[in-house]
Amino acid sequence: MSASEQTQALFDLSGRVAVVTGASSGIGRAMAVALADAGAAVVLVARREDALESAASEIRARDGKAVAVAADLCDRDALQDIARRCQQAIGTVSIVVNAAGVNLREPVDTITSESWNHTIDLNLAAPFFFTREFVAGMREHQHGRVINIASLQSSRAFANGLAYGASKGGVCQLTRAMAEAWSRDGIMCNAIAPGFFPTELTVPLFSNPELASRLAEQTAVGRNGRLEDLRGITVFFASDASNYITGQTLYIDGGFTAK
Repeated sequence: MSASEQTQALFDLSGRVAVVTGASSGIGRAMAVALADAGAAVVLVARREDALESAASEIRARDGKAVAVAADLCDRDALQDIARRCQQAIGTVSIVVNAAGVNLREPVDTITSESWNHTIDLNLAAPFFFTREFVAGMREHQHGRVINIASLQSSRAFANGLAYGASKGGVCQLTRAMAEAWSRDGIMCNAIAPGFFPTELTVPLFSNPELASRLAEQTAVGRNGRLEDLRGITVFFASDASNYITGQTLYIDGGFTAK
């Protein structure tokens, strides 16, 4: 194998099986497509079955392999069964992307126990309890990849984001703790913290052109994110190219946090 072929092989996900939560739209869908394009078979998980099937069809149209598993990840008692369904769908999972999330944008005085629990359950608890269901299989093969989704609010406070920010700050520490617990078994655990990307969660921002422009000007590159900007880092963290990287959070924000 030539040096060029060896380098290309580092990013080849052929024969790998990935589970992507929140894969019906936005960041999760973009990451699922990227993994499939790199050769992985992908299990798409989210609540909305029609949107999931649309994402799976997109991947198949690109000659990829994808199946949809409709499920509610906020139901902690159901996570073991959801993981079992994912394993049965294609095979032993070696890549888990925890992209499902919610941002209710509540003023601090209106946060309720119910809305707090909903945010923490989906953004922080589900990534741990769901991922843990796949660790035994990864450990057996001494190979695994976990990609969590952090946020600009993992390190910065935004208005009406107390519960969301708390959950995403927790994601960074969860990622470090996962790495400490599992990396000796070949399971690398990292997170990406996206800047401002056009998704269902950011509709209130991008529907205001003046605000979107102002946010773009706060980056170092002068624009907001495009979903295709996530493709490279997704494949990198999922592949053998990241064999000695674990416990890290990488900000994909065009330099927003650099200024």
